[in-house]
Amino acid sequence: MTGSAAGDSDAALLQAARNAFLPETPARIGIAVSGGGDSMALLHLMHRRAAEGGPPVAAVTVDHGLRPESVAEAAGVAAFCAVRGIPHQTLHWQGPSETGNLMDQARRARLRLIAAWAQGAGGPGIGHVVLGHTADDQAESFLMNLGRAAGIDGLSGMRPTWHEQGVHWARPLLGHSRAALRDYLRRHGLPWVDDPSNDNDRFTRIRARHALHSLAAIGITPASLGSSIAHLAAARAELVAAAAAAAQAHVTEQAGTLGLSAQTLAGFGPDLKRRLLIAMIRWMNGVAYPPREAQVATLLTALAAGRDATLGGCRFRHRSGRITISREPRAVMGPVPADTLWDHRWQMAGPHQPGLEIRALGADGLRLCPGWRDHAPRDALIVSPSVWQGNHLIAAPLAGKPAGWQAKLGPTFGMFILSH
Repeated sequence: MTGSAAGDSDAALLQAARNAFLPETPARIGIAVSGGGDSMALLHLMHRRAAEGGPPVAAVTVDHGLRPESVAEAAGVAAFCAVRGIPHQTLHWQGPSETGNLMDQARRARLRLIAAWAQGAGGPGIGHVVLGHTADDQAESFLMNLGRAAGIDGLSGMRPTWHEQGVHWARPLLGHSRAALRDYLRRHGLPWVDDPSNDNDRFTRIRARHALHSLAAIGITPASLGSSIAHLAAARAELVAAAAAAAQAHVTEQAGTLGLSAQTLAGFGPDLKRRLLIAMIRWMNGVAYPPREAQVATLLTALAAGRDATLGGCRFRHRSGRITISREPRAVMGPVPADTLWDHRWQMAGPHQPGLEIRALGADGLRLCPGWRDHAPRDALIVSPSVWQGNHLIAAPLAGKPAGWQAKLGPTFGMFILSH
């Protein structure tokens, strides 16, 4: 690559780093760094952005403990950061369950650990985290989802930005190839490690990666797939906007529950109806993936027949021509420290002190709030957050017992649809 071409490439990559989270400018940015080429390039680019006057950065590495080399790789990232004055922390995963998809379990654990780090041990101001996914990751995910007979949501590409587990996430390098990032690292004399599992055909993603090499002969490349993904993403954006508009016009929100007219829901088209119900479930339960299509179809059939139903830890109930959607009591999260996100979406603000817990108010707690009927329905309040010290109820702000506390919900339902 000539000096001019290298400069142009650096400029494009730096601009991608500058654009992360625009138009919002975070006070501080967390960077997930495995030690591989993609994340090491992202770390260096975001550090350069900070040197230009951008937000300061902190790095985090998740050691999944699945390979003996992972300890040394995390130490390598820590040393790289120490030389440059970048705060760094290594987090450890306790390991996979005996059943289930190993790669998916590792991915979920990584997001969960990083989110907790960003909100707590990472220090104040880290509400934003960047990930080093590339155009090649986009293409591989497209092929994997194509093999699963995915619809437009699954074929519209990885989200460039989204909000989950109390954190704003971004993937600023989705428009750039894995090869371009390694060229960047070579130009700047920067190290990276290659994970040997990237050659293991046991994993579906690696088989998709190898398939892409074969498909290049007929013009199917990460770049060409990227164009198709962009077209599908544009079409999906219109469907999402229609769902958000329908939510704004017809869905009510009270104390963490949702409601809409049964007749209105029945009048929506199939895609809009399905999209709204899935969004309702995910807004409440915080799960990254939607329920299976067969489960959603069963839910739709029950609601069309006027029957109550449950799905994904959420309860759908018909009352006086309306459908109310609330958390299922047995599905809500157990007690957590009062300064921790509860049930995936509630944050309590108030006079924190050691020993205080957030838990569902429950029927017993509701009896300690004599004026609760003036605030919200029973179904909403028994699954609402409350502050306890042992068996003593300190506060239930949604049930009329604030005691200096506020229950803060994540994004509104309409905003959740747009951001997911």
